[in-house]
Amino acid sequence: MAFQKPSHTFTKIHLKGLRTNSLYILFALSFTVFINTFSFAQELPKKNKVIPPTQTKDSSRVAIDSLLNKPLNTKQIDSTKQDSVKKNEFLKGIVTYKATDTVITSLTKQKIYLYNEAEVLYQDMNIKAGIIVIDYGKSLVYAGRIKDSTGYSQKPVFTQGANVIEPDSIIFNTDSKKALIYNSVTEQSGGTIIAQKTKKENDSVYFLQNAKFTTSENLDDPEYYILMNRAKIVPNKKVVTGASQMYIYDVPTPLIMPFAFFPMSKKQTSGIIFPSFGEDTGNDRGYFLQNGGYYFAINDYLDLAILGDYYTNGSYGLRIENNYAKRYKFRGNVSFRYENLLTSERGFPDFAKRSIYNIRWSHSQDGKANPSSRFSASVNLGSSQYYQQSVNQLNQANFLNNTLASSVSYSKSFQGEPQVNLSLSATHSQNTNTESVNITLPTMQASMSRVYPFAPKTGTKKGAIHNINFQVNTRGEYRINTTDSLFGKSEMFDDALAGMRHSIPVTTNFKIFDYFSVSTNANFEETWTLKTINRSFNQATQEVVTIDQNGFDRYLTYNFGASIGTTVYGMYDFQREGKDPKIQAIRHVMRPSISYSVNPAFDQYYETYDVIDADGTTTDQVEYTRFENSLFARPGNRYSSSLGITLNNNIEAKVRSKDSTKTEPEKIFLLNNLNFSTSYNLAADSLNWSPVRVSGGTQILNKKMSINFGMTLNPYALDSNNNVINTFNIDNGGSLFRLTSANINIGYTLSNDTFSGEESDEDKASSQESARSGGRTDGLFGKTQDFADQRLSDKSKGNKDKEENNEFYNYKMPWSLRLAYAANYTNTRRQDQITSHSLMFSGDVELSPRWSVGASSGYDFLNQGFTYTQLRFERDLLSWRMNFSWIPFSDRSSWNFFIGIKSNLLKDLKYDQRRQPDQRVGN
Repeated sequence: MAFQKPSHTFTKIHLKGLRTNSLYILFALSFTVFINTFSFAQELPKKNKVIPPTQTKDSSRVAIDSLLNKPLNTKQIDSTKQDSVKKNEFLKGIVTYKATDTVITSLTKQKIYLYNEAEVLYQDMNIKAGIIVIDYGKSLVYAGRIKDSTGYSQKPVFTQGANVIEPDSIIFNTDSKKALIYNSVTEQSGGTIIAQKTKKENDSVYFLQNAKFTTSENLDDPEYYILMNRAKIVPNKKVVTGASQMYIYDVPTPLIMPFAFFPMSKKQTSGIIFPSFGEDTGNDRGYFLQNGGYYFAINDYLDLAILGDYYTNGSYGLRIENNYAKRYKFRGNVSFRYENLLTSERGFPDFAKRSIYNIRWSHSQDGKANPSSRFSASVNLGSSQYYQQSVNQLNQANFLNNTLASSVSYSKSFQGEPQVNLSLSATHSQNTNTESVNITLPTMQASMSRVYPFAPKTGTKKGAIHNINFQVNTRGEYRINTTDSLFGKSEMFDDALAGMRHSIPVTTNFKIFDYFSVSTNANFEETWTLKTINRSFNQATQEVVTIDQNGFDRYLTYNFGASIGTTVYGMYDFQREGKDPKIQAIRHVMRPSISYSVNPAFDQYYETYDVIDADGTTTDQVEYTRFENSLFARPGNRYSSSLGITLNNNIEAKVRSKDSTKTEPEKIFLLNNLNFSTSYNLAADSLNWSPVRVSGGTQILNKKMSINFGMTLNPYALDSNNNVINTFNIDNGGSLFRLTSANINIGYTLSNDTFSGEESDEDKASSQESARSGGRTDGLFGKTQDFADQRLSDKSKGNKDKEENNEFYNYKMPWSLRLAYAANYTNTRRQDQITSHSLMFSGDVELSPRWSVGASSGYDFLNQGFTYTQLRFERDLLSWRMNFSWIPFSDRSSWNFFIGIKSNLLKDLKYDQRRQPDQRVGN
């Protein structure tokens, strides 16, 4: 709508009282325009008296564009008719309005004009436009732009609460409650509709002509849009269109839809999940549909997705994904996956069939929900070969996982004096190589907080007597050791063990000579079991006979110990008078300690049986205990009196700060820890000294590189058969110690200054997915990626605002690199070999603000070959994203290409193509 200067006689209101009445009429009509446009229509009040005019003449002229000559209703209003609606019932707040140029009332044309930066504000409603014209003679209201030397400006903006509409112009009929809106821009549930002409039929239905639907942020030049010749909109519910066609940068594409339906609900809604299609050529499964199904939005706290795969050779898969959450209470997710896989075709010699499954459950409780009790779960169990054989999973690197582990626990604290803690847990550990499964179902633990029976009721505890304390602990387990093939069957319980252990530790501590800390302890344990054995030798068969005996039995053990330790500080100061060296001081902290422990021999729980040959001669006497199969191991039958020696060190340095404004030096660690430990068994007849164990670690390069190392030094020599003998290595012509094992691990993370170092939403979701599957979270084995269904994250890092830098030579490429080096050495029996030696790395670099590449790989120096390698490419196409992931070599070689729209509203507009890795039939 365009306006020019007026050139006709008009009436201007000069009286204050009359101006107020005009304001009521102005606001009433303007308010009705806005309310009816957003389905909150009310009856337009009529004016209640005739306003005597004062006529003046003005040479300026008003010319309203052709829209004003096409009213929807020409019904005239009797200006003398009394208004049946009282003003105080309609206006319930302060009305403010303004216009930069003029506020004009024309009684001859029965119109009111607000010109240039016109604005009306009432309660939560705001109308802004270049000009607002109220034609109360025809029951029409107009709002439009102003034409100036630069074109058009001051488009109408209607705002009420969070609802905003920005057309070029609007015509509204206050009687029929219908409206025509021209060149409107409306946001609907994350999408934007740009329509040349919109007709408001009633409060909830709008008809559009020549409309564009897009999720692009650049509305002036969208990267893509769907052109709709005809469309019907029910706001915040749905959009139904006729023939539609996709355009990319105004270029038509072959993607033509005879009709379309777009759900526009702002709430979480149920719906169909469209599958991805492709061909599995590597395993002869034919064409497939993957990740198709239905999503159930059950309520605000719970949802459910059922997904399926189908292959033309008969293979299929089923997945059930569930998420639940309650704010400030808990959140979690449950996943069940099942695949029935056929290789080749029935009747062919290479035909094979196998079924695999995987169950995952993660549950966490908000710390504020209940401070005295807590429930958590982390479950990952299923077929041992699931990650090796599954053809549809989020992370191909999961096949490197050797262990599946689960834990479900509940703990409760009972406040009081003393406090009692109770916990119940169920655990599961599964080795995917040996297919052994260990389960505790359940484990019950109860403990009582420490009690100081001799401590004073007030004041601090002093001396050995005051610090005497004890507590009571109880642990009970039901443990199952089985195999993958027997899991879930009754046979898995055949060798189950049950038992309970009660312990009462008694300790005290005190200081001597002010610098030495002394602690003593005694521990009493009683073990209960429900299964024992009876062993004898059958002379007739010359075999040892073991009979399992079911029934309650128990044994009691105890041990004693004491330790003494201190802390020694050493300082070397480099500062001299008149000098300010970079390294100002080095401090060495040593914490030596000596411990002594006694473990009696419990011979009363041991029995013997005679080995008799066929002639009746006793050839041997074998000792055993009926508690050999006890859940908590057998009682010891050897007396032990051991002296332990440990020395812990750390070395720090004070260096001059690089910041000249700082007066205090900075403290850095040269060695975070350097520990030595060994022991001497006073009761042993030989090999009294145990190997010396050395471990240490530090961080250098501004704490970006972490170094951890360890080694074992044995003081005893080996004989010609490489067995340890009771002779010191130095006495056998060797060195003081013999290096039997060593290891070193180095981790290094570095990036340039422009790299934020913060994980994106996709990276966090990838780490969580890898953790749930039991894999690494640092990306060194590759990142979890599934671009097609976006199960990892609804957000894309491409949604971040990235400004293009036209000065390319000024652009700094953000990059990051993670390195992990590991080496292990073994020389226990003169092997003198490196058992593992590898370097792994993972990095990402942004070649431009919208191009990024990444790689995860490694090199095995021992086997002289590259480890599992993944290459990643990503292109941010504004409203679209393109991803390519490639595993170039190994028997897991595969690739995955995806291009699609970022928005969840249109994420089914995508192209996804992949090549699955060749599968191997499990053992």
